[in-house]
Amino acid sequence: MFEIVKPSGVRAQVGVIGGSGLYEAGILENPVEVMVNTPYGQPSDYITVGEIKGVKVAFLPRHGRGHRYPPHMVNYRANIWALKALGVKWVISVSAVGSLREEMRPGDLVVPTQFIDMTKGRKYTFFDGPVTVHVSMADPFCEDLSERLYEAARSLGYRVHKGATYICIEGPRFSTRAESRVWRDFFKADIIGMTLVPEVNLACEAELCYATLATVTDYDVWAEHPVTAAEVAKVMSENTEKARKVLYEVIPKLSGDPDPSRCSCCRALQNAVQ
Repeated sequence: MFEIVKPSGVRAQVGVIGGSGLYEAGILENPVEVMVNTPYGQPSDYITVGEIKGVKVAFLPRHGRGHRYPPHMVNYRANIWALKALGVKWVISVSAVGSLREEMRPGDLVVPTQFIDMTKGRKYTFFDGPVTVHVSMADPFCEDLSERLYEAARSLGYRVHKGATYICIEGPRFSTRAESRVWRDFFKADIIGMTLVPEVNLACEAELCYATLATVTDYDVWAEHPVTAAEVAKVMSENTEKARKVLYEVIPKLSGDPDPSRCSCCRALQNAVQ
């Protein structure tokens, strides 16, 4: 389905997509930078390929270094295609989010299992015709990889939550108070961000095992907890360090191919092509 020309001599098993605050992996050994050309243009930035305890890792900053691309302008199709081109099987997305629940505090980590899409104008699929594909998104995140992230965070002693619902809004503006209360009280979402969709959709179409490690920076405006930019920056810096430690714990255990008995990501196109 994907006719991909792999960059000469560069391969990776695990892809990491860094969100706000995580623009450099900082944990890779023997890093090299590559630019992968795709049918959808260039990815957000050069991809850094290196190793963590012998496992090849491709790191891509979602917004580009320096945060050049706002959420609605990220070239999600190029990003996912580029990771697929490098041979990636597992994708860990690190995303900064706001909390819609009192118990999900700034500084906490969250591993979501569901999402609600409130975006409006993005490129959601690789299949614009003549081939039509309807992938199942009933369980949108890789169960196996999500559990690994959750257990790694717990083992490091971090406050971490699983089973959450991530509501993805268009951005780049934040929600109004009325919207925030709707997301929380009527949609029953737990965390809010701007970048999950269509990244998760595209990863599914590419048959990649995809999971999100969400880092809570603050409460969304429903809570009326005023915060300063300095406070958010401090929490984001601490969250970035936590995310790096979780990645360092999880990635060495992803040396093999995904196990089809533990998730269905790697078979997402079966029975999906019309």
